[in-house]
Amino acid sequence: MAEIKIEKKKPVWPWIVAVLLIAAIVYYVFLRDNHTQSGSSVEIENTTTTDNTTK
Repeated sequence: MAEIKIEKKKPVWPWIVAVLLIAAIVYYVFLRDNHTQSGSSVEIENTTTTDNTTK
């Protein structure tokens, strides 16, 4: 009789954990980036002076 080789399937859960971890890191980076841009906006006042007097 012929021998049939049966290979066990590799587990899928490490790939799922890796994808979720990468997605969480990307989400955190973009969330943190948006938070710092909108939360720490600084307005700069125009302090340029012009001398319009003629001598």
